[in-house]
Amino acid sequence: MKINVGYIGLGNIGKPCAQRLICDAFSAHVYDVYAPAVEELVAEGAIGCASAAALARSCAHIGICVRDDAQVENLLQGDDGIFAHASPGTLIAIHSTVTQANVLLWAQQASDLGLDLIDAPITGGAHRALDGTLCYMVGGSVEQLAQGSPVFQTSAEKIVHAGAVGSGIALKLCNNFIQYTEFVAMVEATRLAEACGLSVDVLRDVGLSNGVVNQQMFMFASGRNAVVKTTSEEDMDAYFGAMGRLGRKDLECAISTANAKGVVMPTAQYVCDRIEDVFMAKDESRPPMAQEPTV
Repeated sequence: MKINVGYIGLGNIGKPCAQRLICDAFSAHVYDVYAPAVEELVAEGAIGCASAAALARSCAHIGICVRDDAQVENLLQGDDGIFAHASPGTLIAIHSTVTQANVLLWAQQASDLGLDLIDAPITGGAHRALDGTLCYMVGGSVEQLAQGSPVFQTSAEKIVHAGAVGSGIALKLCNNFIQYTEFVAMVEATRLAEACGLSVDVLRDVGLSNGVVNQQMFMFASGRNAVVKTTSEEDMDAYFGAMGRLGRKDLECAISTANAKGVVMPTAQYVCDRIEDVFMAKDESRPPMAQEPTV
């Protein structure tokens, strides 16, 4: 007998993850505010739901992959929210990149209602979601991990148990901070190399040989530079601008979590202030590096 599994948020990552739940083991129930996204998956064999509440009433496992804290909050709370309609014992997995403080709050609220809520953010991009080779970073108990893993394994190559609830999102925020900082560094290094008359390919070859540069960093910098020469600002904004805004949101989550823990991250603030311009190739102006506050 198939297990009813719900997935909310059918965007760049959510859609391929939900598609991989259309299989012999699971009956995939899907919901998104954008109706055509739901209709597309229904045509592939999923069961479309008219609301988050309807999905929650049907499913023992609910994955949420939406943009930010506010969207997760709206799905969970209120008379039409998941908390009001899910059955006791339901596992709710937050795949969104959000603040740790909210994950901990939602987990406690869920527990008070007899529900289980864990954080299970993902990394790897849409292409790896399609291939089933994502990495999941799970924060929750061993029992909750065991309950959620069969669902995660449909799109995962690796599942990392980061620790108790809140640990998965902490790991994701740290990972994203490193990644976005690498993007900024690669763009600036590329600019310096070109100004010195060097081929960017030479920079890539040396960086790849000693591990300083990875292929994703190089593809971002070189791809962005090639596209900006032939693409309108409007088209650039549709792709690179959207990615930059997402990067800023993720970095703001990291900074918020760091502030809550009393951790000073001046580099994170610097990268956050610049990341949208870096993605849009508007990064010639350089704001001063943030300074650590004096005590």
